[in-house]
Amino acid sequence: MAALVDIVIEDARWEAFGLEPLTERAARAALAGAGLDPAGFEISLMACDDARIAALNSDFRGRAVPTNVLSWPSEERGSGIAGGAPDLPEPGSEDEPEPLGDIAIAWETCAREAQEQGKTMEHHVTHLVVHAVLHLLGHDHIEEQDATLMEATEVRILASLGVSDPY
Repeated sequence: MAALVDIVIEDARWEAFGLEPLTERAARAALAGAGLDPAGFEISLMACDDARIAALNSDFRGRAVPTNVLSWPSEERGSGIAGGAPDLPEPGSEDEPEPLGDIAIAWETCAREAQEQGKTMEHHVTHLVVHAVLHLLGHDHIEEQDATLMEATEVRILASLGVSDPY
């Protein structure tokens, strides 16, 4: 089985943490939870530090501060109706998977949030990867109806992974 997530590790703490198997498991669960076969897709993920994600946040969102995770869908998939399900992509093949987009995740912010929220780092990062993959699939949380749908989808997927409701 080919890897779903192509990971670039810029901060060695992620390597020691064991990000690759966790990310693969979380991304596969997110796609399966959305009704998609993970074999037909690929995702790129950069595991970095706060300085790098702050620069990305500044470049792409105009906010020069670190954040936990950022995502860039390969194309717009959101629903035109508030609270509506996104337009799910068609899978590629195992040899030529459909690219869903890119994710960046920052070590220091994730570690701090996990500690502040009394969660294990593994559960927090699992949640953030599921969250980011859902963004790649067109989910959003700007409008209340969209947030309700996204959060319910996350909670269901996380439960399948043994992670309690983060909300």
